[in-house]
Amino acid sequence: MSTKCEQCHYYIYDEIYDDYVCDMDLDEDEMVRFLSSRTNDCPYWRPGDDYALARKQ
Repeated sequence: MSTKCEQCHYYIYDEIYDDYVCDMDLDEDEMVRFLSSRTNDCPYWRPGDDYALARKQ
């Protein structure tokens, strides 16, 4: 998994687990591909820039 998870849009705090988790919605095939990947970079990583929408206004 990528070391940039802390800046990812999908990295959220889950109150049930009381920890941060990846909230990427993957179907079964995508999950198998993701877990069997041999790369260090997450293909679903997206910058979690809270101000991106404000800049467009």
